[in-house]
Amino acid sequence: MNVITARKARATQDGAGVKINRIAGFDGKSLDPFLMIDELKSDNSNDFMAGFPAHPHRGIETFTYIRKGGFEHRDQMGNVKAIRAGDVQWMSTGRGVIHSEMPLADAVDGMHGFQIWLNMPSAQKMRPPRYQDSATDGIKSIVTPQHVELKALAGNWTIDQSLVLANLQGLAGDGAIADITIPPNTSATLDVSQHGKVLVYIHSGSLKDERFGQMMQLTVDPTSPLVLESGQHGTGLLVLAGQPIGEKIAHMGPFVMNTEEELHQAIRDYQLGRFGDII
Repeated sequence: MNVITARKARATQDGAGVKINRIAGFDGKSLDPFLMIDELKSDNSNDFMAGFPAHPHRGIETFTYIRKGGFEHRDQMGNVKAIRAGDVQWMSTGRGVIHSEMPLADAVDGMHGFQIWLNMPSAQKMRPPRYQDSATDGIKSIVTPQHVELKALAGNWTIDQSLVLANLQGLAGDGAIADITIPPNTSATLDVSQHGKVLVYIHSGSLKDERFGQMMQLTVDPTSPLVLESGQHGTGLLVLAGQPIGEKIAHMGPFVMNTEEELHQAIRDYQLGRFGDII
């Protein structure tokens, strides 16, 4: 694994005071086609029970993955879904979405999940919004002979020469996301040659190279196989991959467009009620 850059997530708050760890890349280069990786990981309900009340988005895709606990999702399209441990949810917000994500009652025992933002190409930013979750079809996974588990959350993955096609396809920038659990002192090899950008986020344990532990995000070279070697306590990590969009970004809060004027129009449309209301 050739690591190009490495950085640690920064503690911050969002929503109604939810404590999260964030990797941000609104420069349009460092994470492209991704924009942000938020990890919520706490056993203290005070850190997350206030949730994320109703708020708008335009010009991005949001990808939510829950490992522990759960949220109830509501949006102006009429979707009302409980997203629980092992579930994923994807919204291609396009021209506008209003949604809320509030913790489920049984989340008092802790929460561990991610919300990942992807940028949308300019030609798609004003298309109608789309929604999909894993409640019906579930998540495909594979366990290798070395007991490495790969959960294919989105896109297609090849691990140790075995191909896994996720049920969720069509993310912006040909985005692909996998959650991989590697036992202690074990390795796994992923073919990432079809991608232009590959990111690794470690959420549990550490790699064999102990510089890379929890809350670390690595950007790796996609031109060679991605060899992941766990440390003595094993590791859990997300791998995010896709094709950089390479467009100028104008960002303000929940809106990501290409120009300042488009941002101002998004704000005007929201203030005039053109995004609709949660049913």
